[in-house]
Amino acid sequence: MRIAVVGGGPGGLFFAALMRQTDPSAEVTVFERNRADDTFGFGVVFSDRTLEAIHEADPVLRGALTAHGRHWDEIEVRLKGERVRCGGNGMAAVVRRTLLLLLQERARDVGAELRFSTEVTLDSLDDYDLVVAADGTGSKIRDALGPQLGTEVETAAAKFIWFGTDYLFDGLTFVHERGPDGVFAVHGYPISDSVSTFIVETDEASWRRAGLDEFDVTQPPGASDLKSKEYLEKLFAEQIEGGRLLTNNSRWGNFRTRRTRHWHTLAPRPVALLGDAVHTAHFSVGSGTKMAMEDAVELAGALAGHPGDLPAALAAYERTAQPSVRKIQDSARPSLAWWEHFGRYHDAFEPWQFAYHFLTRSIGDARLARRAPEFVGSSHDGWIAAHGSEPLATPFTSARWSTPGRLVDIVTDTEGTPVAVRGDADLPLSADAVAGGWGALVKAPDTEAGLPGVFARLAGLHGPDGPELVAVHGGTPLTRTLVCERARMRERVPALSIVPESDRDQALTTVLSGRADLVGVAR
Repeated sequence: MRIAVVGGGPGGLFFAALMRQTDPSAEVTVFERNRADDTFGFGVVFSDRTLEAIHEADPVLRGALTAHGRHWDEIEVRLKGERVRCGGNGMAAVVRRTLLLLLQERARDVGAELRFSTEVTLDSLDDYDLVVAADGTGSKIRDALGPQLGTEVETAAAKFIWFGTDYLFDGLTFVHERGPDGVFAVHGYPISDSVSTFIVETDEASWRRAGLDEFDVTQPPGASDLKSKEYLEKLFAEQIEGGRLLTNNSRWGNFRTRRTRHWHTLAPRPVALLGDAVHTAHFSVGSGTKMAMEDAVELAGALAGHPGDLPAALAAYERTAQPSVRKIQDSARPSLAWWEHFGRYHDAFEPWQFAYHFLTRSIGDARLARRAPEFVGSSHDGWIAAHGSEPLATPFTSARWSTPGRLVDIVTDTEGTPVAVRGDADLPLSADAVAGGWGALVKAPDTEAGLPGVFARLAGLHGPDGPELVAVHGGTPLTRTLVCERARMRERVPALSIVPESDRDQALTTVLSGRADLVGVAR
């Protein structure tokens, strides 16, 4: 079999090596449009818990991380002059260029041919039995296949830019600063003994106020935004102890989440796609390179398991590889949403609650406690110091209604619509209560596209004639959370999240994190 791999990133190179290991008779050629030592970005990061399948397939990544990488166990959150640490988060990072050179060496050692500075198209690869598209988010192979793949793309509202820095972080560190133009945040982590990755995010309004929208984005790849570099060096000077930011094609963008229904085609010729060419997940979950390399493992295994039967092999590849990617993308969406709204959390929370809110954006209290019992214990202590009791046992009192705890019963009508909340007396809920009255019942939208309309309805709720609380039902866990947070943080009205079934751990997480004031379950 003759296989053309388009793209010499980690996914394409790892697949080439695995395919040659699995089937030495296969002729594998990697085509990369850039030179062998070209790379954009700085480092790649991996979670210890997620590398088993990659290490089992080939030890090249383990060797790279051991010999050249940096490892840490704690995440640090910096906010308002405080530093909050959370253990149990074993991770490692390595310089991207170092990893690529080691993967190139491994692919050559097992007999793959690597052609750099070579641009190819789908039409120029007619002589190959299979084309593997590993050419990244701007994949020309994917685009040439048209709409048959069923691709959906969502563009995030937050702006981000990727730098390095000569300041050495201890481990994965999140830094948040409110400057004269707005709130900016950093994802920083060490990738060598002298360099750290330094990714900055902000909202579009802050970005424009700071005048960072002036860079000419039509410039060819390679040119970096030096005005933003200087602005951010000054803003974060204290946090990086006067260190320098390092550029490498550093320019602002909006993260694009790509979901694709079909990862292969048989016509006009057999093509399999892997990595960013077919799916992306926000970099805050640190899984982009890992997912690409796992795709390579699954594709090589499927081809080896179905010799001479490409249709069966490619179908098997989709069945085995897609579920784990969907799971990561599902957890990445609330993480991405957190970064779209972090300015609100920066202003609303004390550092301990801010850190807890951040670290529970995709997991619950119990799971986090298994990883980091001291951090979770100190978060509970922070709540108790402020309220006098554990979160769900904390009384809630408003002008005309109270309840002894934060997990409450919801009364529904015959159609299942919430009509009241149990407490010292039933608190009526009504969709008409938005303009005043007891409790305002608000339905969360099924998608984030419906949020602006709901937010408009919430506007102006606070005041002497406003409702006792906003009860939010329906929608998805993410949209319910965003509506609750909008009500309590923007409109200053207590929020009750009505969930479809009882989950005490999730209710605890919701209240302790400040996502809602109360959680209600229909009984």
